[in-house]
Amino acid sequence: MKYPFVIVGAGLAGLTIAERIANVLNQKVLIIEKRPHIAGNVYDFYNDDGILIQKYGPHTFHTNNKKVYDYLSQFTKWRDYQHRVMSYVNGHYVPFPISIETINQLYNKNLTSEEMFEFIENRKVSIDDVRTSEDVVLSNAGIELYEIFFKNFTIKQWGVSPAELDKTVISRIPFRNNRDTRYFTDIYQGQPLYGYTRMAEAMCDHPNINIMLKTDYKDIINHIEYDNLIYTGPIDYFFDFCYGELRYRSVRMQFETHDLESYQPAPSTRYPNDYDYTRITEFKKLTGQVHSKTTILKEFPCDEGEPYYPFPTEEWKVVAGKYRKKAENEEKSFFLGRLAEYRYYDMDDVVEAALNLFSFLYSIK
Repeated sequence: MKYPFVIVGAGLAGLTIAERIANVLNQKVLIIEKRPHIAGNVYDFYNDDGILIQKYGPHTFHTNNKKVYDYLSQFTKWRDYQHRVMSYVNGHYVPFPISIETINQLYNKNLTSEEMFEFIENRKVSIDDVRTSEDVVLSNAGIELYEIFFKNFTIKQWGVSPAELDKTVISRIPFRNNRDTRYFTDIYQGQPLYGYTRMAEAMCDHPNINIMLKTDYKDIINHIEYDNLIYTGPIDYFFDFCYGELRYRSVRMQFETHDLESYQPAPSTRYPNDYDYTRITEFKKLTGQVHSKTTILKEFPCDEGEPYYPFPTEEWKVVAGKYRKKAENEEKSFFLGRLAEYRYYDMDDVVEAALNLFSFLYSIK
């Protein structure tokens, strides 16, 4: 048979646009996925101890986009959840991002909002042209807080100094002049009540959607009749690495199950200066699951492995730009998502981009 649409990748980007095509256009969709499961990097499952864990690292849904929230709410109920993170520095856990509570606990003070403002202002470094992640922190918080919270963490995370990274890397982390210890302040926050995989299964539960797992699309694409291709995989792979392989940062995941009810004081703890790992996630604190044991995840950033993060330096932005320019000339092929666009996307960004692409495709039908 001939498919109006073939989608490469069964992550949130691919599933969102597949669901829209199947339901709104009432057209057949074939999804080709190289992994043995759907849901992409948000895939979760119950481990041998019966604890729900996220295989590719922790994910927390948050957005100010009502359209995205309402769309996903068709496929899941939500567990009310406000993500909180602590940073282990100087032998203590303190709230992160930096807020009044962070400074008060770190320096044993009792600052007011006005005093917090003065505290930070007196430490800021004046930088006329903020270009790097190091510039962002120095101009917002000063040298001491930069070295305590950011310098070594960034080196572990990316393998390079913050002085070499684009300013957008750390610009995503806020500095607060209040006592709000939540990591995100978005209007809509939560965890899918029964997990991300269950949500993903609901998204593709339609007779118009066919899925092939454990399949490299290049092995079969020349044997399929189709009108349009929506590609969510690595853009350099699509073009046979004609400009060379793009650089990504990966993470080695180390899961541990402990015979404890609670392992740490928060769902996520950062380790900027101690140990080789960057953070520990305790999944029960994300999902609200009640269990006598607990499973944690230690993350060790590395260069080899699954391509998680596009590398945010000027060198790789230039190479990615060449690939994106080449992609513009592909007729009836559309590139969508973090890997296909070589851009960092949060979950809501991915879903919004997929909905926008569908609106474009719908308008030209």
